[in-house]
Amino acid sequence: MTLPGMAVLFLFAILPLFIMLAYSFQSDNGTGLTLENYSRFFTKTFYLTLTFRTIVNSFLVTVISLVIAYPLAYIMAKHLKGLKNIVMVLLIIPFFTNQLVRVYSWLIFLQDGGVFDRMMNALGLIDGTMGLLYTRTAVIIGLIHAFFPYMVITIYMALERLDNTLLEASSCLGASKLTTFTRVVLPMSMPGVVTGIMIVFVPCLGTFVEPRILGGVNGTVIGTVIEDQFFEIYGWNFGAAIAFLLLAMVLISMAVINRLGRRYDS
Repeated sequence: MTLPGMAVLFLFAILPLFIMLAYSFQSDNGTGLTLENYSRFFTKTFYLTLTFRTIVNSFLVTVISLVIAYPLAYIMAKHLKGLKNIVMVLLIIPFFTNQLVRVYSWLIFLQDGGVFDRMMNALGLIDGTMGLLYTRTAVIIGLIHAFFPYMVITIYMALERLDNTLLEASSCLGASKLTTFTRVVLPMSMPGVVTGIMIVFVPCLGTFVEPRILGGVNGTVIGTVIEDQFFEIYGWNFGAAIAFLLLAMVLISMAVINRLGRRYDS
């Protein structure tokens, strides 16, 4: 019964990866197999800098999303009753629209003289423009908006399963709210936190839409370089090599995060 599904998976997912792997070891002049594409990546400071920037961006998006998402998820799970469904719908609504629509909405909102600038000027907080568009800050904002709901949902699901009698027992034993949170709530919600970190951090490594539109030249990351290699420069061999290096980064990140999750499970 599983053979049809496995055949489709191999045909449309695994086989293209092997084809890409073969391209990554081919030279542009057709001289055969070579490691030139990989050595080019590691010998150019530009690509190493972009890789570091990509990792830092993903880390910042993950940390900020976690800081914002955890309190919201806790309030939804433990303090809201009928309203939590409404909040959940509000979180999911952005996914009903196309990704490009959401990104271009941020472009209109953050552009010089746009909605955000007019609002800040009306409040008397600035005089002029913030200059947020086509900066790294704009990219971070766009990525947080794109991945923040995933973090909320995974943490909420973990907190929702947390038995409230455990919190009552902790309080009856004289534990303060802070102690109850650090010794009971946080450890038992860590599986959801770890899952949320993985769902946010890993896709951020390969994203290119938000950096391209909101960051411009200043938002260039390794994902935009791969896109350029395939669709602008037509350097498929080098693009395939970078894509596989990115895949290696993703696999390493998933292994580290998964190991972190096992520590809390134990």
